[in-house]
Amino acid sequence: MTVTTLEILDPGLLTTVQDRGRYGYQRYGVPVSGAMDQFALRMANLMAGNDQDAAALEVTVRGPRIEFLASTWIAVTGADISPEVDGQPLPMWESVEITEGSVLAFGDLRDGMRAYVAVRGGIDVPMVMGSRSTYLKGGFGGLDGRALQVGDSLSTLPTKPDALIPKQLPRDYTGPVYGGIHRLRVVLGPQDHAFDSNALSKFLTSRFRVHADSDRMGYMLDGPKLDHLEGADIVSDGNPPGAVQIHGDGMPRVLLADRGTTGGYTKIATVISADLPNLAQALPGQSVSFRQVTVEESQDALQEQESVIRSVARQGQLPVMSISLDDVVFAVESEDGHPITQPVPIAGPSEEVVRSIGVNIDGETYDFRLNVERES
Repeated sequence: MTVTTLEILDPGLLTTVQDRGRYGYQRYGVPVSGAMDQFALRMANLMAGNDQDAAALEVTVRGPRIEFLASTWIAVTGADISPEVDGQPLPMWESVEITEGSVLAFGDLRDGMRAYVAVRGGIDVPMVMGSRSTYLKGGFGGLDGRALQVGDSLSTLPTKPDALIPKQLPRDYTGPVYGGIHRLRVVLGPQDHAFDSNALSKFLTSRFRVHADSDRMGYMLDGPKLDHLEGADIVSDGNPPGAVQIHGDGMPRVLLADRGTTGGYTKIATVISADLPNLAQALPGQSVSFRQVTVEESQDALQEQESVIRSVARQGQLPVMSISLDDVVFAVESEDGHPITQPVPIAGPSEEVVRSIGVNIDGETYDFRLNVERES
């Protein structure tokens, strides 16, 4: 059974229910939506004992006041909006146990723009097209398709009876610091050919400012005008997250969570996936600059970010056996498809043990027979 866990005493400026997004419906014109800062959302969920795609609260600039109607575990990540519980500072980026009757509140905005509050079990609102994310412009998803209001009660999904193993940031990772200057890596294209070398140079060497009209659909930027060779219009094509459109006014617009699924404007570049969380934390008036990287560098940056997430996910788990192939590490699975978390026991000092194992590589499973022998 679900449990009524939260009551909104004050919704703050803009607090919505978000998960990792609504996939599989862009062909029908339905935006992906989901958390603006996917890294912070996923980390909050892991620290609260949830799957990474569970629904949580996205808090914008001024935080809410929330009373807990049941004891639970939470985690707050993303922007530092001075979170506190019952008047005491709440540590961020780690698991925190909350008792029934406690009140979570927020204070001054110190760094970033959007915070995430994950609650154990995940927020239970109706699934709409496979997601609990709120799409405000469409009026669906989340709680009645809207931002949270005073008096709203939210339930959480049931959890396993196992005790939660508290999680925190890895020791060698200090966590993101957003600041007021956001340097974003981009891959040029797909319509960079629509601009001359002067426009491309200005794009990659200038500093832009986040416009006040920016929202979850996209960030409008003010700066030097980027002139097209012929015109801004193209035959409409798909809009990936982070696409940098240049409209007829020559100003960049970076498309984000609630972006339209297609668009008919030139896209000079695309912000790499690993840097979109940084942009999602940029306040109006703060500066944005762009640096060109290769697709391979983009992939490396994403792998580095994913390794941090994996390290948090594995906290409290037994080490998983793996095989290294050309510097790529693959988990070793048992015959029933489960990861092997410890070496196969061996009965005697000279006995050879033969086991069948599978290695999953890019979705394909390869079977091996492994001889394990203890040295005498």
